[in-house]
Amino acid sequence: MTMKTHTVYAGKLAIGGGHPISVQTMCNTDTLNVEQSVAQCMALVREGAQMVRLTTQGPSQVIALAQIKEKLRLQGVDIPLVADVHFSASTAMEAARVADKVRINPGNFSRDRSRVNELLAELFGICRQHNTSLRIGVNHGSLPSHILETYGNSAQGMCQAALEYLSICRKMDFPHVVVSLKSSNTRIMVQANRLLAQKMEALRMDYPLHLGVTESGSDRQGRLKSAVGIITLLKEGIGDTFRVSLTEAPEAEIRFGKLFLPVTKDRSQPVSWDELIVSASYQWAPGLLDGTIDWQKLPMPFVKAPFASKEELTDFCMDLLQATRCVFTRPEYISCPGCGRTKFNLE
Repeated sequence: MTMKTHTVYAGKLAIGGGHPISVQTMCNTDTLNVEQSVAQCMALVREGAQMVRLTTQGPSQVIALAQIKEKLRLQGVDIPLVADVHFSASTAMEAARVADKVRINPGNFSRDRSRVNELLAELFGICRQHNTSLRIGVNHGSLPSHILETYGNSAQGMCQAALEYLSICRKMDFPHVVVSLKSSNTRIMVQANRLLAQKMEALRMDYPLHLGVTESGSDRQGRLKSAVGIITLLKEGIGDTFRVSLTEAPEAEIRFGKLFLPVTKDRSQPVSWDELIVSASYQWAPGLLDGTIDWQKLPMPFVKAPFASKEELTDFCMDLLQATRCVFTRPEYISCPGCGRTKFNLE
């Protein structure tokens, strides 16, 4: 299926509605360090980032975000800034007056479920006044308790958590919303997004989708997990924007993510390990994730590249099989530097 979505704007960037798929990232600077954050945003723009997210944990970060935005605009940089908010509806409301887009998580937006409609109505009003869009960002690791009680920690639960919030958006006539369902488990991530795409089509919803695999890690393992999940969905026409999540400098996320596009590019002759990761993900990931390819019958190595030895390619194939959760031959790293990405330095 090719998913049809409506257009949502983050600043001047059009997301969905048939517009080009955009590549984004997240700063790993302390938002309170305005100069450092501005410098990193500038570096990310030079790498080709089309949108940048910054952790926004409270009122102090909102003030800093406003200063960062002002300094960037004075330098002629109008890249959309996204406020990443957890655990505080009031912070989301303040951030909506400053940021181009605000990310909220249904798992921690409000501790009081009975107030969600009221709080969202207030947030929508502020967003309308300031031309701010939202992302409803569901995480596999932080589903609301009532969802866990009914659906467990599953793809169905992730989908339902998103649909509850999207239904409120539609009821309150607030269309300026992007939605994401993220997991560190590539199969769960793909299943959840496919299910949401099907459910939204049945419900005549057309919200744009942001794709990502959380806590991927770094180096080849992290790149493979992100590529396997994101590329499988992009091939199916699902996804309007994405972020590669690596425990590395955000510039690395952009450099690698740009290799995913365009979806129709000929990747039959990879000339580097990063290109091989992308090429192999396009060719093998969907079948390995879905079980339509019997990995046990594949000859080793089943991936070819002129720059690598047979032993190196065999090792690569085992990493690809692990990223698609076919077989585990080494420890799996779940790499999370905290909700705001700045709490721990894991690189």
